[in-house]
Amino acid sequence: MRILLRTDALLLLCLAFTQAALAGSVSVAAAANLVYVLEPLNAEFSKTVPGVTVTSEIGASGSLVAQIQNGAPYDVFLSADTEYPQKLVKGGGADAASLVTFARGRLVLWTTRPGLGLGSVESVVRDASVSKLAIANPSTAPYGRAAQEVLARLGLSDVAKAKLVFGENITQTAQFVSSGNADAGFVALSLVLSPKLADKGRWIEVPQGLYSPISQAGVLTLRGAASPAARRYLEFLTTPAARAVFAKFGYSSP
Repeated sequence: MRILLRTDALLLLCLAFTQAALAGSVSVAAAANLVYVLEPLNAEFSKTVPGVTVTSEIGASGSLVAQIQNGAPYDVFLSADTEYPQKLVKGGGADAASLVTFARGRLVLWTTRPGLGLGSVESVVRDASVSKLAIANPSTAPYGRAAQEVLARLGLSDVAKAKLVFGENITQTAQFVSSGNADAGFVALSLVLSPKLADKGRWIEVPQGLYSPISQAGVLTLRGAASPAARRYLEFLTTPAARAVFAKFGYSSP
């Protein structure tokens, strides 16, 4: 009986220690395409690991890397590609062993302008009535880089050059289109499928063969590598519960 009591006490002690280690908060720096995904994603995480508060900062992947390199206190970095997390690792700002690809994004061409034909990407770009075409800044936003690649592969770079307006990130790019300040724009599928934008405007998916796969990856910063809760958060992104959330927003599994 004494042995059983000691065993039970030991199990309770271990459980209490684990809960205490996971308690606290996790600070996530996330690419802008995830802006509407994070709330349901974090809600699912809370069911798995209760007691952990998750805070999020949204921005262009390249801009977030610069912030982390300059000391911004983030535990987890979720990028719109694999290159920026790798860059952070190479610069000594992240834990290489934690790097994981969690989803694959998709690009769409979206408009809120009534009457604008969406026959194809080429027809929209060449349309004389389209004077402003929004894309995210290719130097910091992977979805912008993908849009630039699409234009190049279709031989439309010169046609589009005078029409392009650049968003700081993919969320601002979508705002240009939503507000009518751009006639159309290349944005993440996750944005137009979100409850906020699902009933606004029309879109066509850009054929995935026109751009390199948008494989999205996450990594623990050096600060996050010391946090059990941050490690659990990153691991959670590859679970069935997390992938179900990603699927609702048009992402496919990596």
